[in-house]
Amino acid sequence: MPRDLLITLPLAFAFIALRYVFERIIAIPFSKCLGVKDRIRIRAPPIPKLEAFYEHVSRQPSQSQVVSLGRQCGLSQRKIQTWFRHRRNQDKPSNTKKFCEASWRFAFYLVSFAAGLGSLIDTPWFWDHKECWRGYPKQPVADAHYWYYILELSFYLSLLLSVSVDVKRKDFKEQVVHHIATIFLIGFSYAANYVRVGTLVMLVHDSSDFLLESAKMFHYAVWTTTCDSLFVVFAVVFLVTRLVVFPCRIVHTTMVLSRDFFQPFFGYYFFNVLLLVLQGLHIFWAYLILRMLYKFVFTGKVERDERSDEESEVDEHEEEGEEEEPEGKEGERNYKQRKETINSKLTSLANNCVLNNLTNQRNLNIRLRKAR
Repeated sequence: MPRDLLITLPLAFAFIALRYVFERIIAIPFSKCLGVKDRIRIRAPPIPKLEAFYEHVSRQPSQSQVVSLGRQCGLSQRKIQTWFRHRRNQDKPSNTKKFCEASWRFAFYLVSFAAGLGSLIDTPWFWDHKECWRGYPKQPVADAHYWYYILELSFYLSLLLSVSVDVKRKDFKEQVVHHIATIFLIGFSYAANYVRVGTLVMLVHDSSDFLLESAKMFHYAVWTTTCDSLFVVFAVVFLVTRLVVFPCRIVHTTMVLSRDFFQPFFGYYFFNVLLLVLQGLHIFWAYLILRMLYKFVFTGKVERDERSDEESEVDEHEEEGEEEEPEGKEGERNYKQRKETINSKLTSLANNCVLNNLTNQRNLNIRLRKAR
């Protein structure tokens, strides 16, 4: 019954609480065991005007805004740009935070896939997809499949509720669309008693997700060889399950085979539209994965996650070069000024040494005369 789904909302909050405990008791100590290290970031000094602009206007000011802020605060353009870069880096998630998020998802997807496979491998519709529709809509739902549905739906609800505090990646919008489509798909399929085909959809998705999260964990721990190996396995499983099994078996079952057992109705069209939305996202992510595989083949390693958090590769590289010689006219002036300062100090030190030597020599001569 549709009212059975009401339990998923309190369970979603329970998942959020369980995640909080899991990250602090298990994930953080495990990250230390694997050697996850956080980047030491330079904190931006407290400047109220810049902080207000950062919070309420823009995190990346334009050139004209930099000039205006420099006049208001009495700082150079370079100092304004440096302040905003350091301020953005302060808000970026640490490697430990990203590791904890990946380890939580890995744990759930692994348990979900193992439990789902164990509950489905002996069912007739796992091997013959026509059995998904035989006897529809009066098909009994086993307790194992009921809880598979409830826990999966609760988990995706928890992800949607916590999306604002999770690591934001370049495919943030696609992730939100995916979570919403998945929630509607699971909820509607349960209400319409599409449970048999729904369990297959969830199993196909869980089969590759835990591999991706495990690759992320080793990426944050800088276990490069292990990460690259897991990523290749994940890419193969993802491309096979999402671009072959899902459209050719699952979607074909719901769009074609189901019509041999009942006439299309609203639920038929709504369910298939949601499946096609998921398939569109699969194609988008497959494109990103193939780009990373291309880099892996021609460079020998996976350089970085195509879905990495926003601005990270720009700001962090700039921060790494913070201690290097500045470029441009302003950098040349600063370099010359530092050089002149150092030369003047060296000259002063040398003169002091010469004067001291002369003074010491004069004192020594006077003492010798007196002794004679």
